[in-house]
Amino acid sequence: MNSLFEPHSIAVIGASKNPGKIGYKIVENIVKGGYKGKVYPVNPKGGTLLDLPIHADLKDINDEVDVAIITIPADSVYEAVCACAEKKVKYCIIISSGFAEVGNREEEEKIVAVARKHGMRILGPNVFGIYVSKSQLNATFGPQNIHPGTIAIVTQSGALGIAMIGKSASDNIGISSVISVGNKADIDEAWILDYLKDDETTQVILMYVEGFKNGEKFIESLKRVSPKKHIVTIKAGKSKRGAIAAASHTGSLAGSDNVFEGIATQLGILRAENIREAFEKSRFLAESIFPTGENTVVITNGGGIGVMCADACESYGVKLFSDMNMLKDIFEDVVPDFGSYRNPVDLTGQATVEDYQKALEKALDSEAVHSVIALYCETAVFTQQDIVTLVKEYSEMFKKKKPIVFSLFGGEKIDKATAQLQAEGIKSFDEVYDAVASMGALYKRYRFMQTEREEPDNSLENEKAIRKIIQDAKKEKRNVLLPHEAKELLKLVGIEIPNYRVARNLNEAVMYAEEIGYPVAMKIVSEDIIHKTEAGGVALDLEDAEEVMNAYQAIVKNAAAHFPDARIRGVEISQMLAKGVETIVGGTQEPTFGPVVMFGLGGIYVEAFGDVTFRAAPVSQKDARQMIEETASSSILHGVRGEKRRDMEKIAETIVKLGKLISRVRELRDVEINPLMVYGYGEGVKAVDVRILLRDIK
Repeated sequence: MNSLFEPHSIAVIGASKNPGKIGYKIVENIVKGGYKGKVYPVNPKGGTLLDLPIHADLKDINDEVDVAIITIPADSVYEAVCACAEKKVKYCIIISSGFAEVGNREEEEKIVAVARKHGMRILGPNVFGIYVSKSQLNATFGPQNIHPGTIAIVTQSGALGIAMIGKSASDNIGISSVISVGNKADIDEAWILDYLKDDETTQVILMYVEGFKNGEKFIESLKRVSPKKHIVTIKAGKSKRGAIAAASHTGSLAGSDNVFEGIATQLGILRAENIREAFEKSRFLAESIFPTGENTVVITNGGGIGVMCADACESYGVKLFSDMNMLKDIFEDVVPDFGSYRNPVDLTGQATVEDYQKALEKALDSEAVHSVIALYCETAVFTQQDIVTLVKEYSEMFKKKKPIVFSLFGGEKIDKATAQLQAEGIKSFDEVYDAVASMGALYKRYRFMQTEREEPDNSLENEKAIRKIIQDAKKEKRNVLLPHEAKELLKLVGIEIPNYRVARNLNEAVMYAEEIGYPVAMKIVSEDIIHKTEAGGVALDLEDAEEVMNAYQAIVKNAAAHFPDARIRGVEISQMLAKGVETIVGGTQEPTFGPVVMFGLGGIYVEAFGDVTFRAAPVSQKDARQMIEETASSSILHGVRGEKRRDMEKIAETIVKLGKLISRVRELRDVEINPLMVYGYGEGVKAVDVRILLRDIK
């Protein structure tokens, strides 16, 4: 990897003497950026460029070449890559576009095949290059002015990446590296992340992603990197239109955004809705130390903005310190009688510079206070320089001790103060919600790092017997398990199901009902009838033999009337369960991210309310418990209005078992338990209905 990020020599194929060409700009940025290695421009026309001799052919270079940057028309790239392979170049960065992103996938695959045959790696095509601060290497056709720092940018969009470089410079944000991945024909985000994981110059990784070629590989890389580096992602392609645009832009799939949200939570990844938010969070993470606890104090000179801040803290998971006795001890002598030492601590509109200084120093000195949000609404009491000096001094004082964020709101005086601070590399916010969002991001990472990680157990009991059920279905050319097969499979996994039998005639129906015990439920068994209730194929609460016989005849008759060609396998007789809380537990092979599990409120309302959450499978017990707590309906499971607490431990066990199943047995396409009936604490759960689909048989 070092040969790409710290190369000793670079060839630029397609170097140009025309300042308006990309081939000129890249060479100029490399030379003027201070790169200390050797630079070899390549162009058949020869000559010189920026005092460097232009080689007519790559093979004319009498030296090893670590990196070749290719910036020529798409139809000539394959030949150039072959020349690089012959020269034993280690890495090719292909700037050229016109490949998979416009449907020319075959040419892209040819290029990768040649590279792999010769042990060479490809970054691109369709990229703007790379920037690496520690190598003083700006091998891009973007801006020259890049401030070195500790934030790495990994972007799938070239144009957006170039704009992000410009924005970082104008906002005085320090960058450790910028890597454009483009079409990801070979090198992708996962590979880049594994390099950045051990890069000492990088503290935060800011990613712009649209889609994934291999979502599972990306997840595995995130698992390795997230405990060591902060990762902030802008994930585009959330909407249907956006996903289509992403696919046409880079030829990759966006994947379900709900699934990505769950995976981000699982792995401690922070999300941002836009570039501004991503930069703000990244910068705050890069410049702040972790707090030692969750007691945040808000110091303000305005009650209104303090109330807004309190609302924002609740929205972004920032916990306000609420020990009134302690707050009084800390702030009593700095808060006027008509102010408030309740949190937010209101110094009132007459607060002077000295009042703010005292309050901030008291917060800094108190071991009970772990972080501070300092708000200032413009008054005549402060001059512009007062504001600048206060923010500068206390940003520096807090830097190595506690996180602090400043939000300044007002007119021209505030605007000028903010601009002056920014010019000196000091961030302040004008919008209180943005300030709190950044503090919330830090606390999300703090909690993730404080939580002891639990490796999921991916062993699966009775795997051989499970695969036998699947193979038997495949022999019959079925891609769906029959209800009794699905229930037997769940039993093998260790998930509790109601007592049941499958009757093939009236006598069996009565015999099985009496064996199971009344009341019973009955249901048609047919792979051709999906919605059984609508087809009259279900009967509930049957109390005796006569009701069972009548129901059996009606179910078979209704099924034949609604689906005359359906294969009828019998009628399932099952134990009628007591009412519990209906939940849904599912697992699927998500096309982009691979095996995932889902949990949420179940029954007939699951699609209407959409109260579900996802995780990449397999999952640990902690993952499963977090999934349960994330749903809006978790309060029902905890017990509301005097109802008893439900057996959430058994739900978590079921999620874990289903996660093992879907991740180990890839022949399964979808497993859905709906409802999973949940009873009181210690009373367990029962999988009432289960549907299992197999991957399509080719």
